Amino acid sequence: MSAVCAENGLENGTVDVAGEPAVCDRRGALFFPHLQLLAVSDLHLEKGSSAARRGSLLPPYDTAATLALMQSVIDDFRPRIVVSLGDSFHDGEGAARLPEIFRTALSALMAGRDWFWVSGNHDPDPPTGVGGESVREISLGSVLFRHEPSAGEAAGEIAGHLHPCARIVQRGRSVRRRCFATDGSRMIMPAFGAYTGSLNVLDRAFAGLFRRDGLVAHMLGVERTYPIAGRMLRPG
Repeated sequence: MSAVCAENGLENGTVDVAGEPAVCDRRGALFFPHLQLLAVSDLHLEKGSSAARRGSLLPPYDTAATLALMQSVIDDFRPRIVVSLGDSFHDGEGAARLPEIFRTALSALMAGRDWFWVSGNHDPDPPTGVGGESVREISLGSVLFRHEPSAGEAAGEIAGHLHPCARIVQRGRSVRRRCFATDGSRMIMPAFGAYTGSLNVLDRAFAGLFRRDGLVAHMLGVERTYPIAGRMLRPG
Protein backbone atom coordinates (compact mmCIF):
# COMPACT_ATOMS: atom_id res chain seq x y z
CA MET A 1 0.00 0.00 0.00
CA SER A 2 2.96 2.35 0.51
CA ALA A 3 3.50 2.60 -3.24
CA VAL A 4 -0.14 3.57 -3.77
CA CYS A 5 0.15 6.33 -1.14
CA ALA A 6 3.33 7.71 -2.70
CA GLU A 7 1.80 7.62 -6.16
CA ASN A 8 -1.09 9.79 -4.98
CA GLY A 9 0.98 12.24 -2.93
CA LEU A 10 -0.91 11.48 0.26
CA GLU A 11 0.66 11.96 3.70
CA ASN A 12 0.34 9.18 6.25
CA GLY A 13 -2.02 9.67 9.18
CA THR A 14 -2.81 13.38 9.00
CA VAL A 15 -6.21 14.74 7.98
CA ASP A 16 -8.07 18.02 8.01
CA VAL A 17 -11.82 17.93 8.68
CA ALA A 18 -13.56 21.24 8.12
CA GLY A 19 -10.36 23.08 9.07
CA GLU A 20 -9.65 21.01 12.19
CA PRO A 21 -6.39 18.99 11.96
CA ALA A 22 -6.45 15.41 13.24
CA VAL A 23 -4.44 12.20 13.28
CA CYS A 24 -5.87 8.89 12.06
CA ASP A 25 -4.33 6.29 14.35
CA ARG A 26 -3.65 2.77 13.05
CA ARG A 27 -5.76 1.29 15.87
CA GLY A 28 -8.89 3.11 14.70
CA ALA A 29 -8.94 6.18 16.98
CA LEU A 30 -8.97 9.80 15.80
CA PHE A 31 -6.98 12.43 17.72
CA PHE A 32 -7.45 16.21 17.48
CA PRO A 33 -4.27 17.77 18.91
CA HIS A 34 -5.62 21.33 19.15
CA LEU A 35 -8.66 20.12 21.08
CA GLN A 36 -6.73 17.44 23.01
CA LEU A 37 -9.62 15.20 22.03
CA LEU A 38 -9.66 11.49 21.22
CA ALA A 39 -12.63 10.00 19.35
CA VAL A 40 -13.51 6.33 18.97
CA SER A 41 -16.61 4.74 17.51
CA ASP A 42 -18.64 1.56 17.76
CA LEU A 43 -16.90 -0.17 20.65
CA HIS A 44 -19.81 -2.64 20.99
CA LEU A 45 -18.66 -3.59 24.49
CA GLU A 46 -20.22 -6.80 25.83
CA LYS A 47 -21.20 -8.04 22.38
CA GLY A 48 -20.01 -11.49 23.39
CA SER A 49 -22.26 -11.64 26.45
CA SER A 50 -25.16 -10.28 24.39
CA ALA A 51 -24.71 -13.08 21.86
CA ALA A 52 -24.47 -15.65 24.67
CA ARG A 53 -27.87 -14.58 25.99
CA ARG A 54 -29.32 -15.48 22.59
CA GLY A 55 -27.58 -18.87 22.52
CA SER A 56 -24.67 -17.93 20.24
CA LEU A 57 -21.50 -18.74 22.17
CA LEU A 58 -18.87 -16.27 21.02
CA PRO A 59 -15.62 -16.32 23.04
CA PRO A 60 -16.19 -13.82 25.90
CA TYR A 61 -13.05 -11.79 25.29
CA ASP A 62 -14.27 -8.83 23.26
CA THR A 63 -14.57 -6.31 26.11
CA ALA A 64 -11.12 -7.17 27.47
CA ALA A 65 -9.53 -6.81 24.02
CA THR A 66 -11.32 -3.53 23.24
CA LEU A 67 -10.46 -1.93 26.59
CA ALA A 68 -6.82 -3.03 26.27
CA LEU A 69 -6.65 -1.38 22.85
CA MET A 70 -8.27 1.75 24.25
CA GLN A 71 -5.70 1.80 27.05
CA SER A 72 -2.85 1.74 24.56
CA VAL A 73 -4.33 4.62 22.55
CA ILE A 74 -4.97 6.74 25.64
CA ASP A 75 -1.46 6.06 26.94
CA ASP A 76 -0.02 7.30 23.65
CA PHE A 77 -2.15 10.43 23.16
CA ARG A 78 -3.07 11.36 26.75
CA PRO A 79 -6.27 13.19 25.72
CA ARG A 80 -8.11 15.69 27.89
CA ILE A 81 -11.44 14.74 26.25
CA VAL A 82 -12.70 11.38 24.98
CA VAL A 83 -15.78 11.05 22.77
CA SER A 84 -17.23 7.59 22.16
CA LEU A 85 -19.37 7.92 19.04
CA GLY A 86 -22.29 5.64 19.83
CA ASP A 87 -22.86 1.90 19.98
CA SER A 88 -20.35 1.97 22.81
CA PHE A 89 -22.26 -0.97 24.30
CA HIS A 90 -23.79 -3.65 22.12
CA ASP A 91 -27.21 -3.31 23.74
CA GLY A 92 -29.03 -1.22 26.32
CA GLU A 93 -28.06 -3.53 29.18
CA GLY A 94 -24.41 -3.90 28.19
CA ALA A 95 -23.11 -1.44 30.78
CA ALA A 96 -25.03 -3.20 33.54
CA ARG A 97 -23.50 -6.55 32.49
CA LEU A 98 -19.91 -5.30 32.67
CA PRO A 99 -17.92 -7.56 35.00
CA GLU A 100 -16.36 -5.65 37.88
CA ILE A 101 -12.84 -6.10 36.52
CA PHE A 102 -13.81 -4.31 33.28
CA ARG A 103 -15.82 -1.66 35.12
CA THR A 104 -12.68 -0.87 37.14
CA ALA A 105 -10.54 -0.76 33.98
CA LEU A 106 -12.99 1.59 32.30
CA SER A 107 -13.08 3.88 35.35
CA ALA A 108 -9.29 4.09 35.25
CA LEU A 109 -9.40 5.12 31.58
CA MET A 110 -11.97 7.83 32.35
CA ALA A 111 -10.21 9.25 35.42
CA GLY A 112 -9.03 12.84 35.07
CA ARG A 113 -10.62 13.54 31.68
CA ASP A 114 -13.97 14.58 30.24
CA TRP A 115 -15.71 11.56 28.76
CA PHE A 116 -18.76 11.73 26.50
CA TRP A 117 -20.98 8.81 25.50
CA VAL A 118 -22.83 9.66 22.27
CA SER A 119 -26.04 7.65 22.00
CA GLY A 120 -26.22 5.07 19.22
CA ASN A 121 -28.83 2.84 17.68
CA HIS A 122 -27.67 -0.12 19.82
CA ASP A 123 -27.47 1.95 23.02
CA PRO A 124 -29.90 4.89 22.74
CA ASP A 125 -30.17 5.38 26.50
CA PRO A 126 -27.38 6.54 28.86
CA PRO A 127 -25.20 3.65 30.09
CA THR A 128 -25.75 2.85 33.76
CA GLY A 129 -23.08 2.90 36.42
CA VAL A 130 -20.06 3.84 34.30
CA GLY A 131 -19.78 7.62 34.72
CA GLY A 132 -19.17 10.13 31.96
CA GLU A 133 -21.74 12.35 30.29
CA SER A 134 -24.34 11.04 27.83
CA VAL A 135 -25.25 13.21 24.82
CA ARG A 136 -27.16 12.85 21.56
CA GLU A 137 -24.38 14.73 19.78
CA ILE A 138 -21.66 17.17 20.75
CA SER A 139 -19.99 20.09 18.97
CA LEU A 140 -16.40 21.05 19.81
CA GLY A 141 -14.30 23.46 17.78
CA SER A 142 -15.44 23.26 14.15
CA VAL A 143 -16.50 19.61 14.33
CA LEU A 144 -19.73 17.92 15.35
CA PHE A 145 -19.75 14.37 16.74
CA ARG A 146 -22.79 12.13 16.24
CA HIS A 147 -23.39 8.42 15.75
CA GLU A 148 -25.19 8.17 12.41
CA PRO A 149 -24.09 10.35 9.47
CA SER A 150 -26.74 12.80 8.35
CA ALA A 151 -28.06 12.84 4.79
CA GLY A 152 -26.51 15.29 2.36
CA GLU A 153 -23.70 17.70 3.07
CA ALA A 154 -22.62 18.12 6.69
CA ALA A 155 -19.41 20.10 7.02
CA GLY A 156 -17.45 19.18 10.14
CA GLU A 157 -19.46 16.05 10.91
CA ILE A 158 -17.63 13.13 12.54
CA ALA A 159 -19.81 10.01 12.58
CA GLY A 160 -19.61 6.24 12.93
CA HIS A 161 -22.33 3.60 12.57
CA LEU A 162 -21.40 2.33 9.08
CA HIS A 163 -18.13 0.56 10.03
CA PRO A 164 -16.28 1.57 6.84
CA CYS A 165 -13.55 -0.48 5.22
CA ALA A 166 -11.71 -0.15 1.93
CA ARG A 167 -10.31 -2.56 -0.63
CA ILE A 168 -7.49 -2.08 -3.12
CA VAL A 169 -5.85 -4.40 -5.64
CA GLN A 170 -2.11 -3.98 -6.12
CA ARG A 171 0.07 -6.26 -8.26
CA GLY A 172 -2.72 -8.80 -8.35
CA ARG A 173 -3.11 -8.88 -4.57
CA SER A 174 -6.31 -7.76 -2.88
CA VAL A 175 -6.08 -5.94 0.45
CA ARG A 176 -9.16 -5.12 2.55
CA ARG A 177 -8.91 -3.12 5.78
CA ARG A 178 -11.04 -1.00 8.09
CA CYS A 179 -10.64 2.67 7.29
CA PHE A 180 -11.38 6.27 8.12
CA ALA A 181 -13.41 7.67 5.21
CA THR A 182 -13.28 11.42 4.53
CA ASP A 183 -13.49 14.04 1.82
CA GLY A 184 -12.09 16.81 4.03
CA SER A 185 -15.56 18.05 4.94
CA ARG A 186 -16.90 15.12 6.97
CA MET A 187 -15.50 11.85 8.27
CA ILE A 188 -16.94 8.43 9.01
CA MET A 189 -14.85 6.48 11.50
CA PRO A 190 -14.04 2.77 11.54
CA ALA A 191 -15.49 0.52 14.22
CA PHE A 192 -13.09 0.23 17.16
CA GLY A 193 -14.58 -2.84 18.86
CA ALA A 194 -12.93 -6.25 18.74
CA TYR A 195 -16.07 -8.06 17.52
CA THR A 196 -17.23 -5.60 14.85
CA GLY A 197 -17.52 -6.18 11.12
CA SER A 198 -17.05 -3.71 8.29
CA LEU A 199 -18.75 -2.41 5.13
CA ASN A 200 -16.97 -1.37 1.95
CA VAL A 201 -16.95 2.41 1.61
CA LEU A 202 -18.13 2.02 -2.00
CA ASP A 203 -21.33 0.33 -0.81
CA ARG A 204 -24.56 2.17 -1.59
CA ALA A 205 -25.02 2.87 2.14
CA PHE A 206 -22.34 5.56 1.71
CA ALA A 207 -23.93 7.09 -1.41
CA GLY A 208 -24.09 10.89 -1.28
CA LEU A 209 -22.00 11.22 1.88
CA PHE A 210 -18.73 12.26 0.19
CA ARG A 211 -17.67 14.34 -2.77
CA ARG A 212 -16.90 11.86 -5.54
CA ASP A 213 -13.58 13.52 -6.37
CA GLY A 214 -12.55 14.07 -2.74
CA LEU A 215 -12.89 10.71 -1.00
CA VAL A 216 -9.80 9.36 0.75
CA ALA A 217 -9.81 6.09 2.70
CA HIS A 218 -7.21 5.98 5.47
CA MET A 219 -6.76 2.21 5.71
CA LEU A 220 -5.61 0.72 9.01
CA GLY A 221 -2.27 -1.10 8.82
CA VAL A 222 -0.11 -2.91 11.34
CA GLU A 223 2.27 0.00 11.89
CA ARG A 224 0.43 3.00 10.44
CA THR A 225 -2.52 4.12 8.34
CA TYR A 226 -2.40 4.25 4.55
CA PRO A 227 -4.31 7.06 2.79
CA ILE A 228 -5.75 5.81 -0.50
CA ALA A 229 -7.43 8.08 -3.02
CA GLY A 230 -11.00 7.15 -3.88
CA ARG A 231 -10.20 6.35 -7.52
CA MET A 232 -7.93 3.51 -6.34
CA LEU A 233 -10.65 1.79 -4.31
CA ARG A 234 -12.48 -1.35 -5.42
CA PRO A 235 -15.83 -2.83 -4.33
CA GLY A 236 -16.07 -6.07 -2.44
